[in-house]
Amino acid sequence: MLPWILALLSALLTCTLAIVYLWWIKRRRTEMQLGLQALAGMHWREFSTLIKRMLREQRGLREIDHPSEDAREPSSDFLLSDGPNSWLVSCKHGLAYRIGTAAVNELGATARLGGAKGGLLITEGRVERDGLAAAEKQAVEVLDGPRLWPLLEPYLPTEIDQRVRTIARNEALRRIAISALGAVTLGLLVGLSLQGLHVETSEPATDSAPAVATAAPAPAAVPTTAPTPEPIATPAAAPAEALAAAVPTPAPATPGADVGPSDLNPDTATLDRYQAELARALARQPGIASGVWLTRQTLAINRTGELEEVWPRVCQEVLRYPALRNVRVQLNARPGVNEPVRWRQCATY
Repeated sequence: MLPWILALLSALLTCTLAIVYLWWIKRRRTEMQLGLQALAGMHWREFSTLIKRMLREQRGLREIDHPSEDAREPSSDFLLSDGPNSWLVSCKHGLAYRIGTAAVNELGATARLGGAKGGLLITEGRVERDGLAAAEKQAVEVLDGPRLWPLLEPYLPTEIDQRVRTIARNEALRRIAISALGAVTLGLLVGLSLQGLHVETSEPATDSAPAVATAAPAPAAVPTTAPTPEPIATPAAAPAEALAAAVPTPAPATPGADVGPSDLNPDTATLDRYQAELARALARQPGIASGVWLTRQTLAINRTGELEEVWPRVCQEVLRYPALRNVRVQLNARPGVNEPVRWRQCATY
């Protein structure tokens, strides 16, 4: 039972970790990727409008109106002001951008020539490591993909936001279902492995049973021969009645001790002796490592030879004892060989 409890716990733990990762981490990453793709699919003017709205509502930056006609021409670069200071914003619209040092230095120089305090570089793509290092020197703030998505997510159109969330949620649920099946499979493998290990570790405990079984009959056999000297010493000091009472005592025990394997209903001591003799005889047979009495009616054979060769030898020894002829014989698998345990019987009632 314990191996399967451990298997269940391992399956639950694996499934829980998978759900936490896929729902709380992987799903949000998928939403970000799909959201950036949706932003990149917009027209650049719609994208610039979202940027201006986000900067106006979150940072209080407003677009500076120029009276000149050139200022009214569509452009992805525009000036925003928070009152005393102005900022040059440059939008690099598209996921394919990998911006380096050159674009950052250019934006910083243009901002200084225009009298702006600094610049904002915004893109759905990515700014490389050298570009980030240059941005710190040029007073340019970088808002690339991972930094831009949390800022623009609240401003996505409703239909785009719902589509992104639905796709990400369905993808997460599909992966969670696959992970749950994987966790169940893992639990079954763990349970089967622990069950096999438990069976292997329990077999050596049964091998020690013959030592107890063979040692137990030794004290029981002594009283059968010990009563012989007692009548010799008793007549000298006891009356004839005591001698007459002592003589019948060993009489029933003597036939029990002398009865051979042909006895069908031996007493307990004799049956123990039969079992011990049979275990020793089986251990001497080729292809048999040991014979172990698990119970009164169950004999386990630890074999090293083929089943077809071992079984006739087992029955040859078992049938020598009529009192043991109908015991169940458990034929264990050979060490290191993937075989099932066999149950057989040399004779029936």
